[in-house]
Amino acid sequence: MVLATLLIVAASYLLGSIPTGYLLVRLFRHQDIRQAGSGNIGATNVLRAGGKGLGAATFLLDMLKGCSAVWLGAFLGGLLLPQCSPYNVEALAALVAVLGHVFPVWLRFRGGRGVSTGFGVFLAATPLAALTAITVFFVVLAISRYVSLASILGAASFPLFATFLVHGDRPPFFIAVEIAVALLIIVRHHQNIRRLIAGTESRFGKKKSA
Repeated sequence: MVLATLLIVAASYLLGSIPTGYLLVRLFRHQDIRQAGSGNIGATNVLRAGGKGLGAATFLLDMLKGCSAVWLGAFLGGLLLPQCSPYNVEALAALVAVLGHVFPVWLRFRGGRGVSTGFGVFLAATPLAALTAITVFFVVLAISRYVSLASILGAASFPLFATFLVHGDRPPFFIAVEIAVALLIIVRHHQNIRRLIAGTESRFGKKKSA
């Protein structure tokens, strides 16, 4: 059981830790995304520094690696841990994949904020709640033009939507992971929160002044 759990953890972490934004900008722009904009490797900074195409590709690939981690975790759990709740196995894979994205070993544990990968893991585990939360993201973004605020409110809303939209018994560990991932995403936006409070946060689509 311990070896099977470690295998799921390792596979989920390695999938989550693939620095897609960094790799795409390196490949197509021959630049280090960490030296541009906010220095973040996530989709928003890639979009601002590398263009819409690379930004969209980063979002999609980060989302897919989150989905893949949960699907792989569920597959391995069914084979190696049939006695465990599938929800718990998926939750473990989801948590570790997001941690891999946020703290990738390949980039000295300095990764993204976890929004795209967080959406991906829960799209695989709890699709209706994830889709509802990302609807909140797009509504807030359309109204405020703040990607950070949309990300924070979308993440904060997810555990609430999961409470009402996920059918069947949810083990305590599964609920704890939902809350932990949402909190991790919010905490990773701590600098953005300070700028929002100070009124200096950049709006989406608006270029920063020199």
